Amino acid sequence: MRDPYSILGVGRSASPEEIKKAYRKLAKELHPDRNPNNPRIEERFKEVSAAYDIVGDPEKRGKFDRGEIDAAGQPRAGGFGAGGFRRPGAGTGAGAGAGGFGGGFGQRGPFGGMGGGPEQSGEDFLDEIFGTMRKGPRGAGMGGGPGAGAGFGGARRGPVPERGADRHYTIEIGFVDSARGCKRRVTMPGGKQLDVAIPAGIGDGQPIRLKGQGEEGKLGGAAGDAIIEVKLLPHEFFARQGDDVHVELPITVDEAVLGAKIAVPTVDGMVAVSVPKGTSSGTTLRLKGRGMPRRDGQRGDQYIKLKIVLPEKPNAALEKLIEGWVKGNRYDVRARFTLD
Repeated sequence: MRDPYSILGVGRSASPEEIKKAYRKLAKELHPDRNPNNPRIEERFKEVSAAYDIVGDPEKRGKFDRGEIDAAGQPRAGGFGAGGFRRPGAGTGAGAGAGGFGGGFGQRGPFGGMGGGPEQSGEDFLDEIFGTMRKGPRGAGMGGGPGAGAGFGGARRGPVPERGADRHYTIEIGFVDSARGCKRRVTMPGGKQLDVAIPAGIGDGQPIRLKGQGEEGKLGGAAGDAIIEVKLLPHEFFARQGDDVHVELPITVDEAVLGAKIAVPTVDGMVAVSVPKGTSSGTTLRLKGRGMPRRDGQRGDQYIKLKIVLPEKPNAALEKLIEGWVKGNRYDVRARFTLD
């Protein structure tokens, strides 16, 4: 095994907090539950766990730094523990180690063993980071490596609590409700009902997470969450583009020619808007701050595309008026639409 300090990406003078921080970061990135079916990542995760098992424990780190154990936690040639293995004929005075085995053998070994063990092992750290993602008896999980087995007589722990599964629901709401915000009631399995607050400006397909409202956990584990997916129903004339609202609004011939003040629908209600004289079809007006609410407290805009609409039935008076007007006011709106 490589040097545990280099595996964790820290120097030999790193503080315990720096080592802990480096391990936490790597464990999150490499955990097999986040990288399923990736043997290379799994081996890297085991290597990181083994490295932390050495340098994350003050006693083992001291022995490693003094050369008493190797990177795998095994005693180096020359003895077990601080007392060393006594050579035949060596003295039996103080410090020689009773029976030839120093004080180190009584401590927790690299694979579980007797004695106290580290202040916070890699296994404890993984439980802290991933909670109940780790299934099965302590030491029988995905990490493998040091601490995985019973070692020198150390007993495995029992099953750990498991987090409950998430529940998924879909709520349909109208366009205006999505802009203003609303409440909807969800009926859960067993008949329990929840009132869900839909925030103003929510987008189509955006999820809402209700913590602890999913399946119950096992063995005292935390409950899962309820995840509500919001589906926006299409509107008759409003359309959304980002945080902006678009609407195509019909106007009459006289409103286009003479100008007018007309009522325009917005997600907040009707608003009076002035149509300039001589407005053509396709002219777009902007209502600033009348679009969808944003997370920063601001709002998008509303764009109104004007469309001139003639009467549904032919109008003789209008036709006669236009015929008289066009005789002295003919103009070409398609002059540029020619092929040379």
